[in-house]
Amino acid sequence: MTESDTPKYQVLARKYRPETFTDLVGQDAMVRTLKNAFAADRIAQAFIMTGIRGTGKTTTARIIAKGMNCIGTDGQGGPTTEPCGKCENCVAIMEGRHVDVMEMDAASRTGVGDIREIIESVHYRAASARYKIYIIDEVHMLSTSAFNALLKTLEEPPEHVKFIFATTEIRKVPVTVLSRCQRFDLRRIEPEDQIGLLRKIATAEGAQITDDALALITRAAEGSARDAQSLLDQAISHGAGETTAEQVRAMLGLADRGRVLDLFEMILRGQAGDALHELSGQYADGADPMAILRDLAEIAHWVSVIKITPDAAEDPTVGPDERIRGAQMAQDLPMRVLSRLWQMLLKSLEEVAMAPNAMMAAEMAVIRLTHVADLPSPEELVRKLDGMTPPPTGPSGGAPRPAPATQTSAHSTTPAPNHSGTGGTSASAGNTVLAFANDEALAQYPTFDHVVELIRRHRDVKLLVDIETGVRLAAYQPGRIEFVPSDSAPHDLAQKLGSRLQAWTGNRWAVTVVNDGGVQTIAEVRDAEANELRQKATAHPLVQAVIAQFPKAKITDIRTPKALEAEAMVDALPEVEDEWDPFEDS
Repeated sequence: MTESDTPKYQVLARKYRPETFTDLVGQDAMVRTLKNAFAADRIAQAFIMTGIRGTGKTTTARIIAKGMNCIGTDGQGGPTTEPCGKCENCVAIMEGRHVDVMEMDAASRTGVGDIREIIESVHYRAASARYKIYIIDEVHMLSTSAFNALLKTLEEPPEHVKFIFATTEIRKVPVTVLSRCQRFDLRRIEPEDQIGLLRKIATAEGAQITDDALALITRAAEGSARDAQSLLDQAISHGAGETTAEQVRAMLGLADRGRVLDLFEMILRGQAGDALHELSGQYADGADPMAILRDLAEIAHWVSVIKITPDAAEDPTVGPDERIRGAQMAQDLPMRVLSRLWQMLLKSLEEVAMAPNAMMAAEMAVIRLTHVADLPSPEELVRKLDGMTPPPTGPSGGAPRPAPATQTSAHSTTPAPNHSGTGGTSASAGNTVLAFANDEALAQYPTFDHVVELIRRHRDVKLLVDIETGVRLAAYQPGRIEFVPSDSAPHDLAQKLGSRLQAWTGNRWAVTVVNDGGVQTIAEVRDAEANELRQKATAHPLVQAVIAQFPKAKITDIRTPKALEAEAMVDALPEVEDEWDPFEDS
């Protein structure tokens, strides 16, 4: 045998490409429809095949083309769903060289000029076959103008012309094109069918490969027959003998499923050190950090589904030991923990994909997951707080308050003003502005509120804030003000207020600081309701228990039922009293 006679190697995906409808795996609904259509002579003028990569769209198009043009071994056959595969038409079509079956890649020929060639050639009858068939792959890549140019021919083609389209992006195909085609959605290959197909091919090739290895290939293929066959081809070469699951994991950069389950359990137990050690071990064995986190997310999803649907544990791509562990996890773990883990793993996958060092990002993700694992749920926290004894309260029902500082300690550097009328003139001179007011001019300020309004009119914001928060009014008459300063009041407030009032009114004001008799400040009166609510909230046993557990916690907002009702009324749509009816007689 010469070198030219030696059969050339062919990849498994091409060598074992289906040649009849019977060979198609996992597409029973489509095969049944096409067989019935051929039997009843109801063959559509155009077909469109859609599905993920590697499910047999182009292969199905070629099989349909063979069935339409097959003449049988005797040369007398008609359209059939079981082409002989031996006549001249069948052989030429499967080899891609038949003159009347034209395959076009729309990804490289997208323009109107390419479609114009088809439109001009459809008027000529087939040279040697029964039908002239146009197979357009990745049809969604055609331009809008190209689609529009094809519409008329697609709707009313000559009797001898058939169109078969294939696409992975059916939503990008205009609806005007879809309405003129008979659509078939090719499904993902089920794991059981995929494993059976791979076992059949491996046996035909004389390759030895374990069932666990085939399960790993099936899971990695994600329902694509071509991907599975390509991975099988690679695994057979990688194994150089009997191919094991460990060799396939090393080839795909995957971690051992059992070790990933171990890592999953360590994370749930909050064992950060053990989890990091296991992650480093899998990384040292060749596992990709992104693949490890993806496997963790897959386990979180799988266990969640098992918790809802226990039958999901019977997955043929999962070993019996893993099924038992998964079922036990689904029984022990609450759904909120699994949901929280799923959300955090999704975020971690994004971080690892963008991080300059994937392993460092994966380690930080594992640390974060282990620390969150032992946090109590909101229900558990409330239940724990309900069972606690609240801390002791003061006489007023609230938390104990520190005793206020005495006036002497608060103003130890400033002598107290003397109001006995016998001495202390120099001490009171700094706090009192002596004024002899004109009664008629001051009559327009009968109350202290008029003084505050005067300050507001002159837009002295600093003085207005000092008055509202620092003045506890003791006595007032036009031209004379007596007040007790609050703790936050500036020491020169009396002098500043007197000078400003004199400048604004043209009359001298006597503003005096006293030691007692003052009422609440304007700010305290304004905020009294809010303060009362805050005091009630602070005195609540549950709130005190929360603050005892979280010392840095603060009450930031209080929502009362009345406030919530008011907000709901604002958000509600206004009622339409007299809605116009267009059908009502005028």
